[in-house]
Amino acid sequence: MDTAQAEIVKITDRAAKQLMKVKETEATTETSILRIGVKGGGCSGLSYILEYDEKTDDDYELNINGIDIIVDKRQALYLQGTVLDFKDGLDSRGFIFENPAATSTCGCGASFSA
Repeated sequence: MDTAQAEIVKITDRAAKQLMKVKETEATTETSILRIGVKGGGCSGLSYILEYDEKTDDDYELNINGIDIIVDKRQALYLQGTVLDFKDGLDSRGFIFENPAATSTCGCGASFSA
């Protein structure tokens, strides 16, 4: 893995702990890996993907903060420098994407445009 691949996504300690809990409860196969990506849709044009999936030849395979992830090589540009965090407060709860490439985001933070 080169430095550019390592910088695609960062995962905070809080998010890593929560992802480990989710992996224990999700019905995944032994070959399922956490996919972080984007897809067309949402209020702002692109929505984030956070799901377990199988690796393809089009994926980077990374280990970030102890979590094995895959990222589609074509989507990496949209995620470069993104930090995946987990909030567990009274005003918000769930995974939060902090993406420096986003030029605008929707009110709920689930979609963005770049």
